[in-house]
Amino acid sequence: MTLTIRDAVPADAAGILPMYNYAVAETTAIFDTRLSDLAGREAWLAQRRADGFPVLIAEIDGAIAGFASFGEFRAWDGYRFTVEHSIYVDPARHREGIGRALLAALIDRAQAAGKHAMMAGIAAENHVSLALHQALGFREVGRIPQVAEKFGRWLDLVFLQLILDGRDAP
Repeated sequence: MTLTIRDAVPADAAGILPMYNYAVAETTAIFDTRLSDLAGREAWLAQRRADGFPVLIAEIDGAIAGFASFGEFRAWDGYRFTVEHSIYVDPARHREGIGRALLAALIDRAQAAGKHAMMAGIAAENHVSLALHQALGFREVGRIPQVAEKFGRWLDLVFLQLILDGRDAP
């Protein structure tokens, strides 16, 4: 198995779509309940690229095994040094180190972009993702109980943060 992390290109939207929709339909990795279509994923990818945010593809032997991105944490200018990320891995490839590789690459990209902090919003029940983030240096900084509903139950959101640099001031 040869894992390659690369920048997404527009044609990757078709490979991203099933992983995104799996997360929507089957998991609490995302609190959305609406499936996407190809046009929606193409627009998302184009918007990320236009905004200057990375979309990374994990590829194994020519097949997309996962994708990840970061974008604005909040829309206001005061948050411009903070990003929030998301990672999706093909369910057939879970526990192969793909999520770790994508997260490490996102951290590198955020540091190279001069970002100060990276945030993760993770369902409290997603112990695997919480452990992954903690293993890469993220710390829990907040917990919001019953902030979302999915699959007929309330979900708690855990915020984790990684400080990307040692700057005392921007």
